[in-house]
Amino acid sequence: QVQLEESGGGLVQAGTSLTLSCKVSGRFYSTTGMAWFRQVPGKERELIAGLYWGDDITYYADSVKGRFTISRDNAKNTLALQMNTLRPEDTAVYYCAADKGFGVRRLEETTYDYWGQGTQVTVSP
Repeated sequence: QVQLEESGGGLVQAGTSLTLSCKVSGRFYSTTGMAWFRQVPGKERELIAGLYWGDDITYYADSVKGRFTISRDNAKNTLALQMNTLRPEDTAVYYCAADKGFGVRRLEETTYDYWGQGTQVTVSP
């Protein structure tokens, strides 16, 4: 089991930056895939960034590539999402997620079984 708790959401203006944090606890491994998703009402949850806890492989959706950066702090067991040059279309509930750590699938193909409660990000024009 992996427990995840997001923080850092809020209301910001377009063009500014915001950093989300996810506190990770429980049983996870270097092969555990960790990711950030977002969801807008009426739409499917979208995978936007991911990494494996134990290496430097990352994944970014085209919609955020070059603007968002996913990172981890092994000492603090936290996952972060640095979001720069925010746009109104980035408005969503952002979720932290983790898979079961089998490490056999790519980040964009694995099944994420553990989820945080979500944090709202609202970007005003």
